[in-house]
Amino acid sequence: MALAVTALVAGMGAAAPTPTPTPTPSATQSDGTLQILTYRGYAEYGGVSPKVNWMSSFEKETGCRVARQDSVQSAQEMAARVKERPYDVISAGPVLASELIEDKQVQAIDPAKVADYKDVDERFRDMVTVSGKVYGVPYLWGFHEFIYDSSRVKGDLRQAFASNRVALRDSPLTIADAALAEGSSGDPFELSKERLDRAMGLLDQAKDRTYWANPIDLVTGFATGSLDYAQATPYYRLLLEKAGKPVRALPTRKTTGWVDSWMLGANVSDTTCAYRWLNWVSAPEAQRDAAAWAGLAPANDKACKGRARPMCDLYGRGKKLDRIAFAVRPPGGCRADDGECTDYAAWTERWRQLSE
Repeated sequence: MALAVTALVAGMGAAAPTPTPTPTPSATQSDGTLQILTYRGYAEYGGVSPKVNWMSSFEKETGCRVARQDSVQSAQEMAARVKERPYDVISAGPVLASELIEDKQVQAIDPAKVADYKDVDERFRDMVTVSGKVYGVPYLWGFHEFIYDSSRVKGDLRQAFASNRVALRDSPLTIADAALAEGSSGDPFELSKERLDRAMGLLDQAKDRTYWANPIDLVTGFATGSLDYAQATPYYRLLLEKAGKPVRALPTRKTTGWVDSWMLGANVSDTTCAYRWLNWVSAPEAQRDAAAWAGLAPANDKACKGRARPMCDLYGRGKKLDRIAFAVRPPGGCRADDGECTDYAAWTERWRQLSE
């Protein structure tokens, strides 16, 4: 069974993307070239079909050359790469996006120069708008659910957190999921010290659980029988179901999600090709390819056709978004300086202490 699941993962996209060839390096970020930082599977030279070559098609249609493309697997790798060198465009999640805006490492985007921006879900657009300025073009989104092996255990969320046979995403933002499981009311990304303590109390119950950075680890865990529960996206539940594993999703009132957006580097002197890229990745065709390959949902609703429709149906649209608490970098919309909310530094420290 483990081999069957591994083969299925390799055949369905994001968990095992085709290695991205390294483009010809360029010494400068000059007009006509692009330096790109993104996640694996978000902008590949291959993809959903041998006939689909996203990057070459972009270069051919726009006249811009991808001088450098760096792809990473995790948010931690992404944050580290940003500190090493500048990029023209970056696909950032909520925590990194907030940091880049705060540190002035990205510049505001003129949405009038992005033809399909208006077709991106308004809720997603609001997430990358700060003080009336737009800082990102939403690209792909997803949410987490807790899955369990129905042949071994009964579905219970608090039991999932108490079990040593559970895999949780290795991120301080997982504290928000613990806050929801603990039963606290209110925004799970805006936690007082008391609510943070209660969430951590739930997490502290199991010292030997698994923390995953690469989702293939949780797929393998279910395939080998070493896991009873896992925090995962619906896509990985689907992979396991297709491999014949009796996995189910725990019913929850609310869950956490995130949106990854393309951002424009602060030091890009000539933004011509950067805007051509933003137009490219916001269009239905590119988002359709990316959603089908990465196993996530497109931010542009017009992409929910053809090969991307299964992902749109899997993650849901419209009113279903109301049950998702989309991630922000804590403390979110409440204040940390007067003790009303704990900030991300506090979350990071408490998360680090879990592994000690």
